[in-house]
Amino acid sequence: MLTAEQVLASHKASVETLFGLTTKAIEGVEKLIDLNVSASKAALSEASAGTQAAFGAKDAQEFLALQASLFQPLAEKTAAYSRHLYEIASGTNAEITKSFEGKAEEAQKAFAGLIENASKNAPAGSEAAVAVMKNAVAAATNAFESVQKAVKQASEAAESNFNTMATNAATAAKSAATTGTPKKR
Repeated sequence: MLTAEQVLASHKASVETLFGLTTKAIEGVEKLIDLNVSASKAALSEASAGTQAAFGAKDAQEFLALQASLFQPLAEKTAAYSRHLYEIASGTNAEITKSFEGKAEEAQKAFAGLIENASKNAPAGSEAAVAVMKNAVAAATNAFESVQKAVKQASEAAESNFNTMATNAATAAKSAATTGTPKKR
């Protein structure tokens, strides 16, 4: 049976966990805001420089060459922004997941301890019920661990696919910029 102190300690730990997770989520949002502010400043600066260069073009061919030369860096920066955005999201998710896993492991140990304690104090003849309960706890633990492994594998596959996609997009942008540049005669 749980005492008032144990219940209070459990609630305190839950509140601390909630505040810890909230802090991690806010840190992720702060990183996202910093990324967007930096990207916005860079885009504004580049747009200004590009506009000034366009006004300085002497003819249509030079103007088209200028546009083509701006396309490749824009595609590369978009890919870099997407990669950084993904890193922020996956990093924040990893921290939150790690915290959840730690708390789940603690809860599993506490519950296993509770079952073990209950089995020691169980009345005679209840060995079969205790064995069923222990098997159920073991099965739940194994299922939880299997789900954790599957989620990690899926996350790793998603990251690999994202990196491949970003690399392919940057390569395609370079190729398009190279083939799209008008030749001077």
